[in-house]
Amino acid sequence: MADIYEEIVKLQRAGEPCALCTITKTVGSTPGKTTMKMLVRRDGSFVGTVGGGCLEAEVLESALAAMKDERSRTLSFALNERDYPDSGLLCGGQLEIFVEPIVVPRLVLFGGGHVSGAIAKLAHMTGFHVTIVDDRAEFVTAERHPDADELASGELADLAARFAPGEDLYVIAVTRGHDKDGEVLEALARAHARPKYLGMIGSRAKKVLLFEQLRARGVPQAFLDRVRTPMGLSIGARTHEEIAVAVAAELVSFRRLGGPPEQPQRSAEGPRDPSCGPR
Repeated sequence: MADIYEEIVKLQRAGEPCALCTITKTVGSTPGKTTMKMLVRRDGSFVGTVGGGCLEAEVLESALAAMKDERSRTLSFALNERDYPDSGLLCGGQLEIFVEPIVVPRLVLFGGGHVSGAIAKLAHMTGFHVTIVDDRAEFVTAERHPDADELASGELADLAARFAPGEDLYVIAVTRGHDKDGEVLEALARAHARPKYLGMIGSRAKKVLLFEQLRARGVPQAFLDRVRTPMGLSIGARTHEEIAVAVAAELVSFRRLGGPPEQPQRSAEGPRDPSCGPR
């Protein structure tokens, strides 16, 4: 049991998802007993057991699904030859297993400026593992970004390629300029990144110009269609902190609802884009 809890702490610190499966109820003869646990990692490996055999294989499948949709579920099993004809199960008991996903979504902020710092603070408060990267080492220090879980410096294209394969990933390009934002997007596209959320600071005018340049450099339109820019919910944000509120709310919406919430259409005279303010 201690190994399971130690592994949960280890995975959380690394920002890796897992699912804890616990036998909560048994009736009659069962291979697993109440409170027995199995911890499933994202790659399908696991620690502990809930009884083994075909039952455990089904629990494993449910645990992997729970990590994807971040929803707990209760599984009920009747251990008999009728329900599992090829298993050899003759004990005839019943049991329930509670599958609890433990997911720490990872947010990578490209750019270590003021907007990143404000977003990092709110994202950390709402349960995200926050990484801030920049090509300037002095902009990714613990003193400057105390709310970041991880800091890295180097060439932006190299950093984008490093983080691109990550699952459960949320990515924001908020560097010091449009060219650098474009460099990040191009590197992510070439690395075939498919984050759950991909945002970029800027206005609609910037989007048109930069996307035209990226298409000319071979970035697929399908990838560009996934970029949220202007990013953040439409709340008329102007300051760094207000922009962070708009963006953090959108991150939560993508995590919990699978996309942006429905919003009324803004008029042409409405507030300016929330993410085109100073960085």
